[in-house]
Amino acid sequence: MAYWRLYYHIVFATKNRLPLMTPEIETQLHAYLAGKAAELGAIVHAVGGVADHAHMVASIPPKVAVATFVGRIKGASAHYLNHLPGREDTVFEWQRGYGVLSLGRKNLPGVVEYVRGQHEHHERGTVLHEIELVEGDEV
Repeated sequence: MAYWRLYYHIVFATKNRLPLMTPEIETQLHAYLAGKAAELGAIVHAVGGVADHAHMVASIPPKVAVATFVGRIKGASAHYLNHLPGREDTVFEWQRGYGVLSLGRKNLPGVVEYVRGQHEHHERGTVLHEIELVEGDEV
């Protein structure tokens, strides 16, 4: 078995950045994302987000490509949300692409805190734009 310590901050957005992650589904979605990530062998350090995007800080084993990991959690979570009772009239989709940054172990606690405080950062205007980007966003 290989020794590994890999830390990633992953961001992905709802289709067209629509505010689809309502408070009613947010807790369920975050729990589902963490569970799916664990199924793929990842260690989840934090999941957060606001209405139009999600963040995850995870350690992904080297046998799983980051692109594969993100594709699977996005696909599975959209399927899950689209099959929740009472959501028959709502279609949930993720935008294509994602953002990913690798972290050092010393950066991990600060990024975990940032991800857990997403609502506060967006309300107070203390968002770190460079780590909020996904494919297609303007830099």
